[in-house]
Amino acid sequence: MAKASVYVCTACGAEHPKWSGQCPSCGAWNVVVEEPAGPRSARRREGAVPQRLSQVGAEGTVRWPTGLTELDYVLGGGIVPGSVTLVGGEPGIGKSTLLLQCAARLEHSGVPALYISGEEAPAQLRLRADRLTDDAGPVHVLGETCVEAMLVQAARVSARVVIVDSIQTTFTEVLEGAPGNVGQVRECAARLMRYAKETGTAVLLVGHVTKDGGLAGPRTLEHIVDTVLYFEGTTGLEHRVLRAVKHRFGSVDEVGVFRMSAEGLVAVPDPTAVFLAGRSAGVSGSAVAALLEGSRPMLVEIQALATRTGFSTPQRIANGLDHRRLALLLAVLERRAGMAFTNLDVFVNVTGGTRLVEPSTDLAVMAALTSSVRDRSLPADAVFLGEVGLGGEIRPVAGVERRLQEAARQGFRRAFLSRRTRSAVDGITLVGLEGIGELERLAA
Repeated sequence: MAKASVYVCTACGAEHPKWSGQCPSCGAWNVVVEEPAGPRSARRREGAVPQRLSQVGAEGTVRWPTGLTELDYVLGGGIVPGSVTLVGGEPGIGKSTLLLQCAARLEHSGVPALYISGEEAPAQLRLRADRLTDDAGPVHVLGETCVEAMLVQAARVSARVVIVDSIQTTFTEVLEGAPGNVGQVRECAARLMRYAKETGTAVLLVGHVTKDGGLAGPRTLEHIVDTVLYFEGTTGLEHRVLRAVKHRFGSVDEVGVFRMSAEGLVAVPDPTAVFLAGRSAGVSGSAVAALLEGSRPMLVEIQALATRTGFSTPQRIANGLDHRRLALLLAVLERRAGMAFTNLDVFVNVTGGTRLVEPSTDLAVMAALTSSVRDRSLPADAVFLGEVGLGGEIRPVAGVERRLQEAARQGFRRAFLSRRTRSAVDGITLVGLEGIGELERLAA
């Protein structure tokens, strides 16, 4: 007798009775795969006793500091007992190194940690640990991929923090199918989540990233966990950015900056100084933008280069900026400022591997493009801050004072922003702009 099968969407995790080219739930194409139907976990007949919300204690959340200042900053002070955290990133970016350092420091602070690796043998972990400055010798390590065995060993060593590297290599015996398929990933994550909530053990999961930049596996994986962290950067650069995109115990969009060294990851307490290091004054196509990543203000340099094209279709290449946003800004410059980019290749680069995700950097990008087209440098002591609308108007942005205070601390003396901005910071002269047509007069 043929075994029953289900058809599961790898994008959203929805189950369907038959295969289809497009998932009816999320609308994605070519994401429905066939998987054998396994027995479902037995449900409890009796759960926790319901209580009124007014009867629930209002004690503050306990946290275990990891000792890595930037990681603690992103997590809001440390790891919360009973929480499940998913750490995603490209291969070789430093996820395993970060978590091994985290386990070492937790162990030395009196919080027992268990590092479970389904990709490396304990001997390979030892080689990695020998290169680190942190002493990872007391950390318990386990080479295992069966989630049932993981939970048994975690209870045996009384681990308070369990690190699973990675969730795509784990499997459960109650389901058929290879590790990494939708059913296995979802069930293993659910079992680890239940274990965390029942025992108060914090679980950290390593997740692979697809070629599109999203976490591999069903979208429900991100819904199950309490916190989702992305480890970003370029393997050729030494700096890494840790970003919180979901956090039930703190604010999202917080970022931490690390520097990859031969001895492991080193926290960078002053990211602005790192991102602006090596900046050359008097060069056209360079502008400084003031970002607000979560609650942290940072300054980054935006470089633009517009040169005559040698192709029938001009190139539009952006590093650290969404190419669709770049196309929109170029269209506004052409229509509202009279600049022609039809015969120009345009290249935009954000230094330090930072991504521009907020519209407050529009003015800086446009200023850099204008400077490159006119081949005239912008004031070296100025920052640009403002969102640009389709009509070419410059709009105010949130968190102006914190951004300007960071600019003043780094030695900047002028800020070009919307004329409607009402703010004042010592040491910074505000220059109000009404529209992007005024950018050309800023060039020295």
